[in-house]
Amino acid sequence: MRTFEFWFDFGSPAAYLAFTQIPSIEAATGAKAIYRPMLLGGVFQATGNHSPATIPAKGKYIFNDFNRYSKRYGVPFNNNPHFPINTLLLMRGAIGMQLQHPEQFLAYCSAVFQVIWIDALNMNDPATVGTALHKAGFDPHKLMAIANDPATKDALKAATTEAVSRGVFGAPTFFVDNQMYWGQDRLDFVKEALA
Repeated sequence: MRTFEFWFDFGSPAAYLAFTQIPSIEAATGAKAIYRPMLLGGVFQATGNHSPATIPAKGKYIFNDFNRYSKRYGVPFNNNPHFPINTLLLMRGAIGMQLQHPEQFLAYCSAVFQVIWIDALNMNDPATVGTALHKAGFDPHKLMAIANDPATKDALKAATTEAVSRGVFGAPTFFVDNQMYWGQDRLDFVKEALA
């Protein structure tokens, strides 16, 4: 079976939009997604890149564009007033769930993307994070233990280093046969490469 990689961070609205389209890409192409959590802040630091939202005119434009894409995709999207979100613990949670509880990994990802980009909650606030994850059916204390496990921390660092070494500079980034595609607006190229 063919595969494609999806490198992501929950703090990226473009990664959320791409995440919603992965099932349809899999259905259309017969390929299977390999989910690759990384820390976007670490990628930015290593590459000198930064969020488009830091440039006021570009930030305003890009969020309008995200709204256009959410309508095209038929998925909900809300600009989070608490953006940017510090996703370190959330991304550790993702890679930790992938390693320790792979059967719950996608449900965890869906829940976190939802509370940030649909419910627009302040996931910079630890109490809000705990309440949101509990409501989504996860034990916040267990997730915190997973996120703080040294093996989890090392795995996220290693994944982020790997992403940078392969040329990743933002999220989402896709790889098909080592060909890189950046941005949720490049999904047509991903599908073509898999066809």
